[in-house]
Amino acid sequence: MAVPPWLESLLSTAFFTVCTTHGDAARGECNMYCLDCKGDAFCFYCRSSKHKDHQVIQIRRSSYHDVVRVTEIQKVLDISGVQTYVINSARVLFLNERPQPKSGKGVAHICEICGRSLLDPFRFCSLGCKLVGIKRNGNASFSLEAKNEVVVMDRTRRESISKEEEELREGSQQDIYPPTPPPPPSSARRRKGIPHRAPFGS
Repeated sequence: MAVPPWLESLLSTAFFTVCTTHGDAARGECNMYCLDCKGDAFCFYCRSSKHKDHQVIQIRRSSYHDVVRVTEIQKVLDISGVQTYVINSARVLFLNERPQPKSGKGVAHICEICGRSLLDPFRFCSLGCKLVGIKRNGNASFSLEAKNEVVVMDRTRRESISKEEEELREGSQQDIYPPTPPPPPSSARRRKGIPHRAPFGS
């Protein structure tokens, strides 16, 4: 499955509203989302009472835009191709496209969908733009299984190439350095006799 069933709901959910049940509490803002229930956002206290054993991710804010930590979202989504940022010492990515004036000349990397300038050579600026890219072109995926298959195939291919190179290397070494013939059997040295001096003449 290229797109999980909860993703579109997550991207369209309104976060950071006041919880109708715990609005007076210190942590009463709705910044949690349950991947199992696929419903509305809820607060910290609702999580404890209604989503205790569910898969829940926490949404954060950066410049009035919703972000999620990479360490949380990469457990359930293949986020390859999406630009990440370091905010408050944590690596995050944006949920949705952010409005931006048209990119000027000299911009090396831009989002394939909205044209937003990117810091690094990624394809998308957000999860939302990657979703649009998958629906439009089908040349990307959010599936971790597909990502793992690619990793396994790539590893197998590398191992196969490495094995072939090793065999070729061994073969070439045999061609360059033919086997050394065994040394001839050593013949026993004859012992020289005791030298005799010629007799002196009288």
